[in-house]
Amino acid sequence: MKRFAALFTALDQTTKINPKVAALADYFAEAPEDDRLWTVALLSGRRPKRTVTTTLLREWAAARAGLPLWLFEECYPIVGDLAETIALILPPPERREDRSLTAWIGEIRALSALPPEDRRARILAAWDVLDRTERFVFNKLITGGFRMGVSQKLMTRALSRATDIPEPDLAHRLMGDWSPDTVSFETLIRAPDPTVDLSKPYPFYLAYQLDDGPESLDGPPAGWAAERKWDGIRGQLILRGGTHFLWSRGEELMTDRFPELARIADYLPPGTVLDGEVLAWRDDAPLPFNALQKRIGRKTVPKKLLTDAPVILYAYDLLEWAGEDRRALPFVERRALLEAAAAEVPPDAPLRVSPLVPFDDWPALAAERARSRDLSAEGIMLKRWDSPYRDGRKRGDWWKWKVDPLTVDAVMIYAQQGHGRRANLFTDFTFAVWDGNQLVPFTKAYSGLTDAEFRQITAWVRKNTLERFGPVRSVKPEHVFEIAFEGIQASARHKSGLALRFPRMARWRRDKPAREANTLADLQAMLAAYG
Repeated sequence: MKRFAALFTALDQTTKINPKVAALADYFAEAPEDDRLWTVALLSGRRPKRTVTTTLLREWAAARAGLPLWLFEECYPIVGDLAETIALILPPPERREDRSLTAWIGEIRALSALPPEDRRARILAAWDVLDRTERFVFNKLITGGFRMGVSQKLMTRALSRATDIPEPDLAHRLMGDWSPDTVSFETLIRAPDPTVDLSKPYPFYLAYQLDDGPESLDGPPAGWAAERKWDGIRGQLILRGGTHFLWSRGEELMTDRFPELARIADYLPPGTVLDGEVLAWRDDAPLPFNALQKRIGRKTVPKKLLTDAPVILYAYDLLEWAGEDRRALPFVERRALLEAAAAEVPPDAPLRVSPLVPFDDWPALAAERARSRDLSAEGIMLKRWDSPYRDGRKRGDWWKWKVDPLTVDAVMIYAQQGHGRRANLFTDFTFAVWDGNQLVPFTKAYSGLTDAEFRQITAWVRKNTLERFGPVRSVKPEHVFEIAFEGIQASARHKSGLALRFPRMARWRRDKPAREANTLADLQAMLAAYG
């Protein structure tokens, strides 16, 4: 644990990439193999499940520190992090133990089988032998919220430096349904067996946002292919070993949530991997995202939902064919293989090929982009015809040219403090629009302002609070913000009757009085047009 805590400190003390990579590479070169494996797991999102509630942790920490619980609760929002608050208030350790990261994770996982009093004793004993940084890491692991400010891409780069294995190979080895319980560092990293996990997806290739228009791209329009950017769930459908698997971009196995896609395996051979968009689909057109959203959180899907929101895979790339990795082929060849494969699938099967958007020049493509919302699309994807299928976000070959967001001017009515480095600032806000003479809340947003603007609005909130509801403050309805969002849908869960997709603050409208903010009728008109 000392070595891992030292790694955490090294990563936390810098925002620069090279020192982070160097610290990780040194750790991977020196740490025991089981600790290396757990570190890879933690940095790729495979964290231990929470074994103790945060309520109990707060009570036990306050009692151990000799503090009344109310004082602990006052400290928590100021620090902004529960694990750090606990580490700060506890008295110095009574003695020290040098146990490995793997041993401590084993201790944490064993807590779930113990009654609360035994859990308390084990955790107090752990706090008594760990220093402040080690306690912080331990607390993070207990709560299941461990993060180190390091992306998986950065971790893969460091691992590549320590092992001399190319980054793309490592990125693929780290995909799929594995855990430290099912693999060793040797079998996962150094000598992986490709037959062990037939479900393993490929790393997703991610596009960069195009802000300046396609005229800024290298080469003439003829060197680029265009497709619609669909508003669904990015996924890879894997056909291997006589069965199928569906993985999301976030490496979540979604096979059981979309059982109708199993039919595709009846028409395409084993050794096929398709990349595409899962879309709710009816009458040969995509349904709004909220139809698909009803199925996202479910492990099993009832018949009614299968009928109300049937899905297809709108494929736009072929990564594996006849059991061979085809990612190194240029996009034009992969596309030809995809179209030939899909031609063998009958029209009533849940598979389509996302059509290309024809264009001769950039103005023609701009006109097609302008039609996106009418077609339930988010914009245009641009892919260089000669591009391979890379891993992660690589600049140059794939771009997304999204339509401009929808916007509405709204009044801020509630504010709440943030977390982490923004724990002393009010950063989370609730916004409302007018319905006659009343303000109706309709969305929350917490991103889009600069640090300087967050400091200014924080000072104003503290002076203009009307009421407090726990951590939330009601404020004078004076300030107007332009709220940008990607979509709007009806919602019975909200008082306004609607919900926004990806809301954020586009700008602070200091020039506009609250009475001139938009109305609920304006939002309802948007819902009729774009919902």
